[in-house]
Amino acid sequence: MVLTPEEWVRQHYVYFLIEEKKYPISLIALEKQLTINNRKKRTDILVFNANGKPDIIVECKAPSIKITQDTFDQIARYNLKLKANFLIVTNGLQHFYCKMDFENETYIFLREIPNYK
Repeated sequence: MVLTPEEWVRQHYVYFLIEEKKYPISLIALEKQLTINNRKKRTDILVFNANGKPDIIVECKAPSIKITQDTFDQIARYNLKLKANFLIVTNGLQHFYCKMDFENETYIFLREIPNYK
């Protein structure tokens, strides 16, 4: 298997979630498929809460890819379906953390995501 730059970022981010933030590996899914507007899409990393509901969506890009508004639009489209509480976008060098504000249909940028409780 060839380790693409994006896959390198994904593997390191999963490690960070497990080792640093203490999320159980059993709650982490890679490349979870979903259908949006009759098109099949995949989340890079999807973390579920203890009740089996989506809690965190992580979108990984290669380190050479600049994170833009398009990246946030992509993850926001996924979240219209998944309704996760947190969105993370990373290229391995920069990480953006957002908490959803469903009432106002927006997201709030955070310094980091919380540790697993």
